Amino acid sequence: MRLEGRVAVVTGAGDGIGAAVARRFAAEGARVLVAEVNEETGRAVADEIGGRFLRTDVGDKAQVLAMVDCAVRELGGVDILVNNAWATTGELGRVENKTDEMLARGLGIGFYGPFWAMRAAFPHMRERGWGRVVNMCSLNGVNAHMGTLEYNAAKEALRTLTRTAAREWASTGVVVNAVCPGAKSAAFRRRMSQNPELEKQVGAMNPMGRIGDPDRDIAPAVLFLAGEDARYVTGNTLFVDGGSHINGVAWAPDLP
Repeated sequence: MRLEGRVAVVTGAGDGIGAAVARRFAAEGARVLVAEVNEETGRAVADEIGGRFLRTDVGDKAQVLAMVDCAVRELGGVDILVNNAWATTGELGRVENKTDEMLARGLGIGFYGPFWAMRAAFPHMRERGWGRVVNMCSLNGVNAHMGTLEYNAAKEALRTLTRTAAREWASTGVVVNAVCPGAKSAAFRRRMSQNPELEKQVGAMNPMGRIGDPDRDIAPAVLFLAGEDARYVTGNTLFVDGGSHINGVAWAPDLP
């Protein structure tokens, strides 16, 4: 029961990595707020783990602030914040075909949402002298994968936010880290369902020969960063990707 007595907020917790993290946190004793824009999947996960559901679009500042207020008011505070939510912003496409709207939506969900949540949660963490922020970033941004400019840009901006907050909050007992996962997330499954052969190719490119499982491969690493054992770990990027980051992945889809 490594998180007994802790309150955790997990965004995008209705499926994939977010749901896996929420399940693991609850199993370790945390009270979990499932923040998810999809009401059906979010409620299902909350019911499964005995958590609290709140419909939350992390691209909407008011809803993000309401999320933190809900955790404080109904669950007793915010000890752990996992910024995981993402939503499809458009089809794969080259830089010259991306629109302002795609970039704005991507940065709203992937950067501003976590920023608003961190800024709102920090005073509560600082008051307790203990806090854990885990930001889900991506190898897509690190390696600048083709076709996903808005995602890459948002995730790398989030890594910069992670390191900056880690440095500024280091003396408060609040540690901030990033995870770059390689897993069959909801977004991954949607993309690969359109091209099953591509999924085989992506798995073959991984040094371990497979794409990670959210429950068994990703959630345990997030649990470490969310617990007491990570008290001296801050500002890091943890690649939980089967070794894909070592030499990079030759991701070169056929883009029009």
